[in-house]
Amino acid sequence: MNTMDDTLEFNIFDVPILHERPWAVFAACKDEQGMAFFPQTRDEEVQALTICGIWPVSEDGLDYALETKERFGVWGGTTEKERRRLSRIA
Repeated sequence: MNTMDDTLEFNIFDVPILHERPWAVFAACKDEQGMAFFPQTRDEEVQALTICGIWPVSEDGLDYALETKERFGVWGGTTEKERRRLSRIA
């Protein structure tokens, strides 16, 4: 029988994806609707860049996107086109 005193212990780092990307806990995009970071218009892209680019872990997001060759969406305050350009330079 469950009572109000029963608690569910949950460690956020038990979520498998966070073993790979612990910085994601602190990402601004985690609280936003995911599709906002896969913009269809320039206005949507600007909004996603604004949310993503000012966050302290945006560099981690960019590193992840470059390492995994993420082709779609806004990651680390960069667009798909910007990441392609960065990949060519590296």
